[in-house]
Amino acid sequence: MPVDLPLTLLFLGRLLLGGAFVVAGLRNVQNETFLTGLMTARGVPQAKLALWAGIVLQTIAGALVMAGLWTAIASAVLVLFLIAATPMFHNFWDHQGPDRASRINGFVGNVALAGGFLTLIAQSL
Repeated sequence: MPVDLPLTLLFLGRLLLGGAFVVAGLRNVQNETFLTGLMTARGVPQAKLALWAGIVLQTIAGALVMAGLWTAIASAVLVLFLIAATPMFHNFWDHQGPDRASRINGFVGNVALAGGFLTLIAQSL
C-alpha cells in the first residue's frame, strides 16, 4: 500500500512543532523559580501566575497540534504565545556579545516557529 506522502509529512510536522512546545512546557516547570525571577525583573505583573498560564497554554496547545485536534485554534494560541514570550525572553536589544547573538538566534527561531504555525493554520482552513 503506497504511503500518502503529503499526509505523512503533515503528521511529522505537527509532531515536531507541537512536540517542541510540550517539551518546552515541561522544561519550564523544572525552571519555574528562575523563569519567575526573570519575568519579575522584566516587569511582568504576577509573574508566577503568568508563567503557569504560559506553561499550560504551550503544553496543551502543543499536544493538540501533535494530535491534529483543533489545529488552527491551537496554532493560533501558540502564535499569540510566541508574540508575548519572544520579546520577553529573547530581548537581544538589551545585550551585547555572545549573549546578544544567542538571544538573536532564539528570536529568529521563534519567528520561524510562528511561520510554521501560520502555515498549519492556512492548511487547516
